[in-house]
Amino acid sequence: MTSMTELQIKIFADGADKKSMLELYHHPLVKGFTTNPSLMYKAGVKNYTAFARDILKVIQGRPISFEVLSDDFSEMESQALKMASWGENVYVKIPVINTQGESSADLIHKLANAGVKQNITALLTLEQVQDVVSALVDCQAANVSIFAGRIADTGVDPLPLMKQALELLRPYPQIELLWASSRELLNIFQANEIGCHIITVTPDIIKKLKMVGRNLQEFSVETVKTFYDDAAKAGYSVSDK
Repeated sequence: MTSMTELQIKIFADGADKKSMLELYHHPLVKGFTTNPSLMYKAGVKNYTAFARDILKVIQGRPISFEVLSDDFSEMESQALKMASWGENVYVKIPVINTQGESSADLIHKLANAGVKQNITALLTLEQVQDVVSALVDCQAANVSIFAGRIADTGVDPLPLMKQALELLRPYPQIELLWASSRELLNIFQANEIGCHIITVTPDIIKKLKMVGRNLQEFSVETVKTFYDDAAKAGYSVSDK
């Protein structure tokens, strides 16, 4: 596949830079947004709630995820209910486990029964997927975010796990599989090929969409020309000394 128009997968922009998010809101291929506390910290966000409420004044009608901040399940529940009240398009990010490695399944089930749209995040194993799906059976809508990029970072091919996860989710159309922590543009096509529902990509990767379908021979010439021009600008030479 070389055409973006053939893609079935939904592309969500991953980030917390307000200017970039508002620009991507008008991008025809961006169907939703995801954030997390680390991205907000990196972007210099000072007030979590104020940032979320401000961005939601503009980003409407498309899913956007905000993550709970607590490590205590009771406090997570309280935060999740508050976040869900921010807007109909808000998905509350619940980590699959807390920092002690304790499962969030009971909380996920409770929030599902309360009608909270959830994005279950930081999954890396099929066992986690099985636990989460069981907890989400009665949910209104949810995303299950497998960090395929982080799995690949360990030298393991994430595709077999992603395919197995899709099979687990197949009986539940309200639960969508999300390919998270993308590393390159190719991941979009890999995820699309196996039938993954959503993929999150950074603004830098979204900028590369214009590269799709490029003639590789022409690209090769351009690459060589870049090396040649930079050597000339630097005044490099090959001498006997």
